[in-house]
Amino acid sequence: MASTTHDAGHGAADAAHGAVDAAAHGSSGMPQLDFSTYGNQIFWLVVTLVVIYMILSRVALPRIAAILNERQGTITNDLAAAEDLKAKAVEAENAYNKALADARAEAQRIAAETRAEIQAEVDEAIARADAEISAKTAESETAIAEIRAGALDSVKAVATDTAAALVAALGGKDDADTIAAAVADRTKG
Repeated sequence: MASTTHDAGHGAADAAHGAVDAAAHGSSGMPQLDFSTYGNQIFWLVVTLVVIYMILSRVALPRIAAILNERQGTITNDLAAAEDLKAKAVEAENAYNKALADARAEAQRIAAETRAEIQAEVDEAIARADAEISAKTAESETAIAEIRAGALDSVKAVATDTAAALVAALGGKDDADTIAAAVADRTKG
């Protein structure tokens, strides 16, 4: 136990010696908090801030400003290009609508011309058909008139033969002129 007490006493002596050394050197903790070095610290703080300011104002900030100006110029140019493209798109749309309207008008004109041509062809075909029908009707009427004339002649001949046979059957004298006159009288009216 004696050695333990001796070690404890020795440790306390070392601690006291360290405190004396610290007091002798003027160090009482962190050097940043030592009031005796504040002037030196403030000087170097100002020097550091001035150097940082110089570097930023001469090197970094002009580069940043150039990049921002370039970016703004690019945005402005892109906006102007977008406006130009928008104007061209509107112009193209107007041209398309005009072409579409012209095409519709042309299609309607062609359709009207085609209808007129077809109507003219139909009218011509109807006129030809009417002429053919009129010609065939005239031919038919001529044929019917010939048939009637032939039928009337046949009726007269049959009537004359029948009248002559009746007169002979009734015991009369058949006079061909008298029988022909009587048949002609009867067929007239």
